[in-house]
Amino acid sequence: MTNLLKALSNLVENPLSNIVDHYKSSNRANNMGDALEYYIKDLFCGTTNIKNIQQKNKIYSKYFSYLGNQNNPPDIIIKNGDAIEVKKIESLRSGIALNSSYPKDKLFSDSPMITQACRDCENWREKDLIYTIGVSKNNKLKALWFIYGDCYAAGKEVYERIRSKISSGINELTGVEFSETKELGRVNKVDPLGITYLRIRGMWHIDNPIKVFNYITEIKDEEKMTVNALMLKNKYLSFPKEDIAKLEEMSENKISISDVNIKSPNNPAKLLDAKLIKFEI
Repeated sequence: MTNLLKALSNLVENPLSNIVDHYKSSNRANNMGDALEYYIKDLFCGTTNIKNIQQKNKIYSKYFSYLGNQNNPPDIIIKNGDAIEVKKIESLRSGIALNSSYPKDKLFSDSPMITQACRDCENWREKDLIYTIGVSKNNKLKALWFIYGDCYAAGKEVYERIRSKISSGINELTGVEFSETKELGRVNKVDPLGITYLRIRGMWHIDNPIKVFNYITEIKDEEKMTVNALMLKNKYLSFPKEDIAKLEEMSENKISISDVNIKSPNNPAKLLDAKLIKFEI
């Protein structure tokens, strides 16, 4: 079984910033978005330096129970472990587009936004969710964030309340024919022939963690690539002791592991005990 601490150890031992060139050489990716997703999978599997695609796929199958698509979260589910959503942005100050899926503190199997294949990939009801956010500049990784959803997003009822109010308000319009949809609404037979329909979709965005957590860490606009990982302290302590020990041994000269207090996404007046892991490449 793999986990975030193993991925961070692999990243320290095998750092890459020019990931597009690395994955283009094996005909696997021609853009930063695809390269970033391959890199994240390789970090969790320890397969960064393996070139043989069939060999990689066998190892992916060993560690992952689900690999998703661009239209439905998540991108990756670790077998009996966490879910991972990979996002790429172009600037240290850019927001993150989540499209029709609102931010998530956890991933739930009854979410209407996931596929049936995702629901059936293993016997599960709830998964911790890691948002993995890469910032690219000149086709190279400038910064990389791994942040758990419960540090970053409010509970699902916060977003569902807004979505439901908008959806119910739209559907209360008179003189318009609606049909059931997972989106905010769908209007049928807009024109006299009855052949045009209107899809009403939400487009969710969230500030990137560089901005949200500038009170506990900063990223300097320099050539080095900065890596940050943020999780609640109880999550950190839930990892296998050997993985914690290996990472903490590296903290003597390569990485920083610190206790921090972060604002609760559900109540900013409440501070949560968290762990921040940080290093530069």
